[in-house]
Amino acid sequence: MKQMPTKAEILTWISENPTLAAKRDIAKAFGIKGAAKIDLKRLLRELEDEGHLAKRKKTYREPDRLPPVSVLEVIGPDAGGDLLARPLEWQGDGPEPTILLVLRGSDPALGAGERILGKLIQVKGETHQYEGRLIRRIGHNPQKVLGIFRKGTEGGRILPIDKGQALEWMVEPAATGGAKDGELVEAERSGPKGRMGLPRARILARLGDPSAPRAVSLIAIHQHGIPDDFPDAVIAEADAMTPAGLEGREDLRDLPLVTIDPWDARDHDDACYAHADDAPDNEGGHVIWVAIADVAHYVTPGSALDAEARNRGNSSYFPDRVVPMLPDRLSGDLCSLHEGVPRACIAVRMRIDEFGEKIDQTFHRAIMRSDASLNYQEVQAAQDGAPNDKCAPLMEEVIAPLYAAYDALKIARKHRQPLDLDLPERKVILSDEGKVLSVNFTERLDAHKLIEEFMVLANVAAAETLAAKKSPLLYRVHEEPPIEKLDALREVAEAAGLVLAKGQVLKTSHINALLHGAADTDHAEQINMSTLRAMTQAYYSPANFSHFGLALMAYAHFTSPIRRYADLIVHRALISAHGWGDDGLSRAEIDQLEATAQHISETERRSMMAERDTNDRYLAAFLSERVGEEFSGRISGIASFGAFVKLDETGADGLIPMRSIGHEYFVHDAGSATLMGSESGRIIRLGQSVTVKLAEALPVTGGIALELVSVEGKAMPQGRGQGRGKPPQRKLGAAKKKAAKAGRKVERTRRAKL
Repeated sequence: MKQMPTKAEILTWISENPTLAAKRDIAKAFGIKGAAKIDLKRLLRELEDEGHLAKRKKTYREPDRLPPVSVLEVIGPDAGGDLLARPLEWQGDGPEPTILLVLRGSDPALGAGERILGKLIQVKGETHQYEGRLIRRIGHNPQKVLGIFRKGTEGGRILPIDKGQALEWMVEPAATGGAKDGELVEAERSGPKGRMGLPRARILARLGDPSAPRAVSLIAIHQHGIPDDFPDAVIAEADAMTPAGLEGREDLRDLPLVTIDPWDARDHDDACYAHADDAPDNEGGHVIWVAIADVAHYVTPGSALDAEARNRGNSSYFPDRVVPMLPDRLSGDLCSLHEGVPRACIAVRMRIDEFGEKIDQTFHRAIMRSDASLNYQEVQAAQDGAPNDKCAPLMEEVIAPLYAAYDALKIARKHRQPLDLDLPERKVILSDEGKVLSVNFTERLDAHKLIEEFMVLANVAAAETLAAKKSPLLYRVHEEPPIEKLDALREVAEAAGLVLAKGQVLKTSHINALLHGAADTDHAEQINMSTLRAMTQAYYSPANFSHFGLALMAYAHFTSPIRRYADLIVHRALISAHGWGDDGLSRAEIDQLEATAQHISETERRSMMAERDTNDRYLAAFLSERVGEEFSGRISGIASFGAFVKLDETGADGLIPMRSIGHEYFVHDAGSATLMGSESGRIIRLGQSVTVKLAEALPVTGGIALELVSVEGKAMPQGRGQGRGKPPQRKLGAAKKKAAKAGRKVERTRRAKL
């Protein structure tokens, strides 16, 4: 047990973590367990009696501060047209605070007197004390659905496209909104259930033909609420921008900086250059320059551009389109480091020794001019001895020194031991009409790794510089895996005859040893996937909790301000810390860093889910013409309702429903993540190679259904039952004994390898 916190420490925790103010949250934060919780309860009661805290249900909060989620009453617009609200749960001694409602474009219109549940953010220096965002109307929280409209004699029905929704919705004739049969529509629940127990709905928006080219990503964008239209005020601000001048900036136009990006990149937000360090005290060392587009010059705090960029949080990438964080005037023009064009940048000059360890760094606000816009493939070909006409003149001065610096960074990387997951990415290739042509593995070249290492080094330099200057910033945080997930990974490893170290402080080197042990074996993909599942999700935070996966003590995102709002915050912090101008990090932004971190972490997850759903639908469309064919794959997930398989050819994930596994009853064991046959004792577990038959592929939902043909080369018996019925208890017990015996055999094999 940790030492009991002081009252001041408890008050600080509650102030900084208003959403984690229950007694159990406070106990967890300070490591208080068992009987010590009685003392904590006493301290909290004393703080309440002294007036420092007010108890609300099971949580504590500062008495003159509204909870982060509150019930509000809409007052109506003020003289300036801003929509205001008041809290219905104010318990403070001072005057009731005023709340400015900040509505999204997708939010419904609100009228005076309406009650809503709102998410609140405290603000300073304004006439209002809080800004509120609508969570839902009280008593008016209509469920929404995205689906295909089927016209009927009396209105019609909506067939949901979400894999998780099977129930159709009824639409009355007056609620169709003019939708045509087969159109993709968005609707909301409009009343009690109608005929046959189906929910009633009214159509809010018609989204066109769901089978039309490039409709797949549009579905995901709409379904996940990703803003894809810029408000007029934002476009007007962007269109009014002019290129930054040299005043107040260093002139780096003579540096032969180059951009290296994918061949189809629309924007270029980072450029690099390296050369041998001529300092006598750094023999064999290198100087690396990384220059990043100076987005902060154009997107300033308080502007419409800034509000929209924060709202979006990041750009979202789909096989057929990009939903950018910034309008094209900036992302594709003024903030893009185009070849031969002067561009504003923030650059970092870093010195590394011959072993790739960073010695120092300096940041510069400057003007640069890219010598060339290159792609990964042509740079790699040049390094491998086949330069094209564009790369040939750059070999000696630019490309060769870049790889020399990268060779040194590889030494430092090997010593640092960041997590070395081998998870090849697949890329969906589309025709001009939006049809899937192929699904290919993304090629991993040294040119890719070179740029990644340069960017990681620049991000570390930004974090360290700002920390040294005691400047507020947003860190990129990746905490180490929780114990229960590590235990699950350890069980998977042991079943494969491998070992994950236990009983010591976990390091990435321990996990890498496991990954390398599984490499080139049948268990490689299983161990890599299980390791990925064991990891926590990275997020943004104003507090530094280090980056476990990269094995770094301090890490921030600095290198992509065109597509990530977090990087823009870091740029502004660097501007303020170096005194480069008045467009740095504002006091209001500093006060809102915690809320900003949470918001952009959520928008990042939103984009990831939308991108994943889009790929699922494209893969289903690609496979829909191959129903009945057999495919090889590996078991990637086990659930009570069946097994998931990742297909080797495309990387698509499909489900084998329990009824399609075999003729006998299969029992799900959540602890070992296995399915066990009640008659045969056959074990189906993660990582096994399987052959499956494609039973169904639905492009609209992205769902793929499979039938199990064989496991590890052994055919699955088919026929009676098809998995139905209850398990015979006697045979189930025998099957469990057989499974235990198999487990002991695996354990003996594992020990023999040690």
